[in-house]
Amino acid sequence: MDYVAALVPPVVMAVFFIALVRVIVKTQGGAAKAKEDAAVDAALVRTQAGQGAASIEA
Repeated sequence: MDYVAALVPPVVMAVFFIALVRVIVKTQGGAAKAKEDAAVDAALVRTQAGQGAASIEA
């Protein structure tokens, strides 16, 4: 019975890890994806604009 006690914690952790990965994959995309993509694109544009202004000043 010691082998069962030794195997239970890794099996439980593996099940929770797989469940976590499934939740992360399922929540990607959906209705908020376009809004998140737009926010990232805006941040990239701001960053690139700041780098362009810095190179002109130098």
